[in-house]
Amino acid sequence: MSLFTGSGVALVTPFNGDGSVNFDKLAELIEFQLKNNTQALIICGTTGEASTLTDDEQIETIRAAVCATKKRVPVIAGAGSNYTEHGVSLCKRAEAAGADGLLLVTPYYNKTTPKGLIEHYEKLSAAVDLPIIVYNIQSRTGMNITPKTAKTLSGIDNIVGIKEASGNIVQIAEIAELCGDGFDIYAGNDDYVIPVMSLGGKGVISTAANIIPRQMYEMTHNYQTGDIAGAAKLQLGIMELVRALFCEVNPIPIKTALNIMGFEAGGYRLPLTSMEPANEGILRKAMENFGLI
Repeated sequence: MSLFTGSGVALVTPFNGDGSVNFDKLAELIEFQLKNNTQALIICGTTGEASTLTDDEQIETIRAAVCATKKRVPVIAGAGSNYTEHGVSLCKRAEAAGADGLLLVTPYYNKTTPKGLIEHYEKLSAAVDLPIIVYNIQSRTGMNITPKTAKTLSGIDNIVGIKEASGNIVQIAEIAELCGDGFDIYAGNDDYVIPVMSLGGKGVISTAANIIPRQMYEMTHNYQTGDIAGAAKLQLGIMELVRALFCEVNPIPIKTALNIMGFEAGGYRLPLTSMEPANEGILRKAMENFGLI
């Protein structure tokens, strides 16, 4: 059974002026998402700056999201690590905090062989009862989940899908071919949601949905209900905005965009810094063209 279909948001983690997590603002952002039909909340992922949160902060942010959401949509918690035992601890704590599912990125920096990757996910999956989406983003981790490895992972009972951010549509097609309908594929990039869904993908885990949740919902809903032309039009219509949202390292532009829109999402933790003025100009222009400001 799918954790969700349609549009899930990779939610930012808002910070106070002193750099602490702003839990009140987190609840506001969640309400904004739910009012605009977002179908899942992905908390403490890449966009949520989990890599600069302490373990305790990460778990408290997951718990706060669960409390604010009140079971209206699934809360999927980022709990990946490049050290398997640390990942086991995070998975268990996220489950105890009330998460409905887990998003687990591949090991990074030390990386691993395909054998090690499979053993890593086997151990994480055995530690919890929650459904798991594995996260393939080689541009950040240096590690790719090949279609053959995805096929093996799909045989683990509670590994139910993959967030595919490789940018390689041929690879995504091969994963769909090998793994079949019982393994859910989610677009990990906002610029190819409809191509992924055309291969049987269930939807998207979206950065852009932080600022355009209604449009991301409508795009996926249109496709699911047979309005392929309408879905394609929406996909093409967000391309300029998506390019602007990734003209610097995510989540710098998306948090900047939220702040421009008055959401007061706060700043960043080093090594992330404020946006370069020229790039912020590009972002503002794209937002103006889209009608956001």
